[in-house]
Amino acid sequence: MTPASHSTAWDAPGSHRAWTTLFTWAVLGQLLWPLICIGSMLLIVGPEWPVWLCFAPLLYSGYRTVLQHRYFTDAFQIRRILKAYAWQAYNTPESGIGNLPGAKSGDVWLKLSDPEQPDALTPVILHGHVRSPWWRRRLGPGVKPEMMAQVAEIWFAGDTRFTGVLAVPGPRRLFLVYQHHSRDSRSLADEREANP
Repeated sequence: MTPASHSTAWDAPGSHRAWTTLFTWAVLGQLLWPLICIGSMLLIVGPEWPVWLCFAPLLYSGYRTVLQHRYFTDAFQIRRILKAYAWQAYNTPESGIGNLPGAKSGDVWLKLSDPEQPDALTPVILHGHVRSPWWRRRLGPGVKPEMMAQVAEIWFAGDTRFTGVLAVPGPRRLFLVYQHHSRDSRSLADEREANP
């Protein structure tokens, strides 16, 4: 399947399934992480378990409970982007780690085409996130060839200047990417700065 054959990414086969999977995991996390946190607290109070064994699950599940709201809201933003933009396929885009304005030392980045100037490339940074390690292990310098082959083709829906969704063909592994200046507004694009 070629991703460009559909008017929007949402219309492409597999996009609904990929988003439903992402959303299902976000909902399950919204329910399960607080339950694990409460269960860990109950185990600490109970006499059967050594207290120190329960602190690690308690702290991690508490952290994930707070973080889970972002997964939920990101899933809805991914759906909005998929309904507005078409998939674009990129074969082995230039990528790296750090050494880029706006990127921290461990941030992986890709260079994708700018919608206003197709010959120019705009860096898209995969900011730290619990879902980003899969991408981090496959992009950038020094990656094993068999792992890099898993991202030899990357699909992107969105506007590289603002926000978008990365995926591997299928689509699978949906990942929300954004430029820092647009993250606060959570908008698809700032109409004052972008051409139609």
